[in-house]
Amino acid sequence: MQSVFKNDFLMQADVLLGLQWGDEGKGKVVDFLAPQYQIVARFQGGPNAGHTLEFDGFKYVLHQIPSGIFHPNTQNIIGNGVVLDAIVFRKEISALQQDLQTIKSKIFISKKTQLIIPTHRLLDAASEAAKGKDKIGSTLKGITPTYMDKIGRNGLRVGDILSKDFKEKYQRLSQKHLQLLQQYNYTDFDLPSLEKDFFEAIEFLSSFQLTDTEYLINEALQNGQTVLAEGAQGSLLDIDFGSYPFVTSSNTLAAGACTGLGLSPKKIGKVMGIFKAYCTRVGSGPFPTELEDETGEAIRKEGREFGATTGRPRRCGWLDLPALRYTIMLNGVTELFMMKADVLSILDEIKVCTHYRLADGTITEKMPYCLLTEPVKPIYKTFEGWKTNLRDFNNFEKLPKNLVEYVNFIEKSLGVPITMISVGPDRTQTIRK
Repeated sequence: MQSVFKNDFLMQADVLLGLQWGDEGKGKVVDFLAPQYQIVARFQGGPNAGHTLEFDGFKYVLHQIPSGIFHPNTQNIIGNGVVLDAIVFRKEISALQQDLQTIKSKIFISKKTQLIIPTHRLLDAASEAAKGKDKIGSTLKGITPTYMDKIGRNGLRVGDILSKDFKEKYQRLSQKHLQLLQQYNYTDFDLPSLEKDFFEAIEFLSSFQLTDTEYLINEALQNGQTVLAEGAQGSLLDIDFGSYPFVTSSNTLAAGACTGLGLSPKKIGKVMGIFKAYCTRVGSGPFPTELEDETGEAIRKEGREFGATTGRPRRCGWLDLPALRYTIMLNGVTELFMMKADVLSILDEIKVCTHYRLADGTITEKMPYCLLTEPVKPIYKTFEGWKTNLRDFNNFEKLPKNLVEYVNFIEKSLGVPITMISVGPDRTQTIRK
């Protein structure tokens, strides 16, 4: 007897996310994979993200727009889990140097996406300044205050801009923020000027396809279309499982793709985790394998390790396997992509943290509750460097023997296959294993 129930397992959405403290190279990988997918969807974060893409001699940094935008047959969804700055969005669209109507036909924005308003950014700056030496290292983009309003059920959503009383709703929220700014004694701003830019950007935003993207993405899967969910930031910055309180304000794990796009867990397919061949971190917070020496500076210089959003120099250190095991477990990672192998080509020897030594002498491969109150000492394994320019390699078997040994060790230690290796910033400098 044929089932009367509709097949609910036609297609599943694949998830791509970072496994470290962000800046792993998600933009390049999404751009590389996008031709395989009909939809690319951002599920969390906001303009604090900076996804860098390089191809055909040009470099682009995307903060709000999904990284599938450069592919003509790919639709791009900004999901409900994202916080959207209309001013940044407008500038980003202008920088794409594409026909505006073509861009509009490829971008769909959830009506449930939260809006960043000018006073959110002011609150972010005031709060960070008040922390003094205990600063978190915020990007000052208004992300945290916007998520706070979302959780506090005070926020404005993209769908609100379509209502006749949007300005009244805006004024109520803005006035609430101004009262908070008075408590911070923060007065150095010109709100009318900021509001002029904001409302012009809102008018621009209203001309895009604002829709119920949870239906759009589920119907696409039901119709057999391929979907890639694109994360922002990194797993170690997750609000629940990251190095709290030095974290972002959203769920950066694979589970965030469910809540940030309106997908049920059974609709999740492959989970592809990206990591650098070493580690970096922007801003404050614990970093067990950090190199505060000339080796760390050499990696920073060779890897151009400066924040795509803030321009701040990134802290650099050796690869941390206990941290990677942790985020692989939390995300259910099915395959790994290793980025920036070419950067380590300058080094004679390379180290990998395999375990942590706790204060009482215990050796573990697990992440402690808090790296601030339970500091760890990394235990390293040393590898001989490959000292080879990798930019022109296109076959894994032909890579230098020492790099192959490095890759195989990581793969065996983590128990997950490494299926892609990046050997340069351009989309063509990518090796499938």
